[in-house]
Amino acid sequence: MEVINDNSCGWIKDLSPRNNVKKLESDLDCEWLIVGAGFTGLSAARKLGQLYPNVKIILVDAQLAGEGASSRNSGYLVDTTLNDGFTSNKELNNYKKKADIYKLGIEAVKRFIKEYQVDCDWNECGKYFASSKVEDKKILENFSSTLSKLGYEHNLLSNKGLKERLGTNFYNIALHTKGGILLHPGKLVRAMIDTLPENVNLYENSSLLDWEKKNDVVICKFKNGSIKAKKSIFATNGFLKSLGIKSNYNFPITLTASMTRPLTDEEFISIGEPKEWGVLPIRPMGATIRMTKDRRILIRNTAEVHNPYKMSKSELKKRSLKQKIGIKKRFPELSEDIIQSSWSGIVSRTRNSSQIFEKIDENIFVAGCYNGSGIGVGSLFGEQIAIKASNENSNEIETIEARKKPTWLPPDPILSLGVRARLIYERLRAKSEI
Repeated sequence: MEVINDNSCGWIKDLSPRNNVKKLESDLDCEWLIVGAGFTGLSAARKLGQLYPNVKIILVDAQLAGEGASSRNSGYLVDTTLNDGFTSNKELNNYKKKADIYKLGIEAVKRFIKEYQVDCDWNECGKYFASSKVEDKKILENFSSTLSKLGYEHNLLSNKGLKERLGTNFYNIALHTKGGILLHPGKLVRAMIDTLPENVNLYENSSLLDWEKKNDVVICKFKNGSIKAKKSIFATNGFLKSLGIKSNYNFPITLTASMTRPLTDEEFISIGEPKEWGVLPIRPMGATIRMTKDRRILIRNTAEVHNPYKMSKSELKKRSLKQKIGIKKRFPELSEDIIQSSWSGIVSRTRNSSQIFEKIDENIFVAGCYNGSGIGVGSLFGEQIAIKASNENSNEIETIEARKKPTWLPPDPILSLGVRARLIYERLRAKSEI
């Protein structure tokens, strides 16, 4: 599984380069092996280091730790979701189970930030579900009814109120939820790397080529060495399918985003000097937009079935042009050269928008597939899969395991054709929102 590092992501560019990167270059043995060093793998390693301070723990990633999907997302720590997959949440009880997991995810991240005094631009400003189409008001009214039944504080807004808050008159209807949090994902995941326990050995830029279980030992083969472990946790999220793990229950989607340079004082004044905000689309393939703390605008408005390991500069440039169009639709007063960085990243999806959290074989565990809510849920699942793998239980695990389990998916090429068709359909429905 070859994954290419690149320096195109605006969040990653904000960080200082790390100088303590180690690559796997020999054969090793350990008690615990964690594959994947994003929010889930880092959280699992931290928890295991706390539970077993005198045991050798290895954490390995195919690229630089934290610089995959964890640093490349839009920085939303969600309390509720309207579109978290290809199926709607019609049953209140099932929706509550998802919302309970989101709440636990927020609490997990809050605990980490408090314990280690992390600065990740944390902002409890909530988030907006917004649309330019007045007819989408019905969707929001139904969603509002669901939120009211569950006791979530929220309010509906129309064009005038949105213009004052967002600095654009593009949107005509929105629902604001108070519990959502905006943050800098790169800063958060970097803090998780910097605070790893001393007995966690991190190896990066070390691609997993193959793995097997033999005589109660998990053997993972890499380009320049192998690792034998008594217990293993797979936390590779969008790459689970390529490793043959729960391959009929998850699939990767490639997302692309762009971020502007910081707005000048004149530009910022021209749009009304709004406070930091985040907008999620009402229609699944609409654009996700953020105004950051330092006056940058982030947009994500593409999702596709793509080779999950690499996107060429020419392909990325085509997506970036679409994103500039999306920004100019909302802020026509901004200049043509407004975009400063563009990047792609991989998310993992399941058919029914549920997550993977389970023991797949004796001494082998897996957590992943967060359907776009990986900051909080990924951090939570990392901690809890470490507890589960230790043959322990917790209230959090009971809440997680009460959710609906991921449903079966057909094999390729049927799956890829079906996902592509659905993406095209949703893209057409959300055409005006891109």
